[in-house]
Amino acid sequence: MKSLAVVFVAACTLHAQDPLSADARQAYTEVKSNILKSAEKMPEENYGFKPAPRVRTFGQILGHVAEEQYFYCGVARGERKAVDVEKTKTAKADLLAALQGSFTYCDAVYGAITDATAAQTIQVGQSQRTRLHFLWGNTLHDTSHYGNLVTYWRIKGLVPPSTEGQ
Repeated sequence: MKSLAVVFVAACTLHAQDPLSADARQAYTEVKSNILKSAEKMPEENYGFKPAPRVRTFGQILGHVAEEQYFYCGVARGERKAVDVEKTKTAKADLLAALQGSFTYCDAVYGAITDATAAQTIQVGQSQRTRLHFLWGNTLHDTSHYGNLVTYWRIKGLVPPSTEGQ
């Protein structure tokens, strides 16, 4: 019990020292969990499902999320890394691997960010933005597309991971 208290105090101290980056990391971790669980639990036969002709399939949404994570986290990391997943991968195993790879790539960025490094600006095109801008952009993008995935789950009569057990 004593060691648990030490861990809790240490976590609170770290959060107090870098509250902006800690909040960004926590939000990212939550949506990451929901997206990965959604990808893992959805039966493979539903990966090609799309509720209307002009929208992405379930699998294409996952591929799109993977691609965009490399963009957002790459900019925050100071590099450009382009991948082609949405239009090239359709099998569940391939999409899961690509998605997990993109989360691993982003984990390093979110794990290393501090409030000081989050405030550093990056030139992108004609604009200058903070690293934190791009990390929140990634989290918001992921959250938006998790909302799409939830809709697909519901249309299929399934319960999405974020509401399981409620």
